[in-house]
Amino acid sequence: MTTVPVLSTEAGKAMAMSTNPSPESQRFQTANPYEKLFGYSRAVRRGPSIAVSGTTSIDPVSGQLRFPGSAYEQARAAFAEIIRAVEGLGGAVQDIVRVRMYVTESSDADSVGKALNDTLGEVGPAATMIVGARFVSPDMLIEIEADAFVVLNPRFSAPKSAIYRCSESML
Repeated sequence: MTTVPVLSTEAGKAMAMSTNPSPESQRFQTANPYEKLFGYSRAVRRGPSIAVSGTTSIDPVSGQLRFPGSAYEQARAAFAEIIRAVEGLGGAVQDIVRVRMYVTESSDADSVGKALNDTLGEVGPAATMIVGARFVSPDMLIEIEADAFVVLNPRFSAPKSAIYRCSESML
């Protein structure tokens, strides 16, 4: 596996994208201690598809949990890390097509939904929120996964601003 830096952090440490010998797969990794402990990547790209692992508010440089006690801030930090991973693998925020949000307490659902709207509201990805989750640390209030699809040939895609709505007459 070859590792090449693709994104520098403020602290001067590099996040890295690793590629397998096969040019079809690329991996984005951070200093999150769970990635190394459990043996996974923050995100993996294969062709136009990018899958981003469950992401919490772990600082990508220090490996420490940020914003204990605030589901909103943890979710905003997770969305920011997801966007960094997608961009690190050659995608853009507009390429994010689906998010899955896991929340420990139902009382935090509105805050996490607000964080989604504040960070990806313009993109409007498909979304699911599951309440009642438990994580590896009791201080983690949320975990968010995402999928992105990088359009390789924009000639065959709908305009980025297109929104299609189903009317009752279509049902």
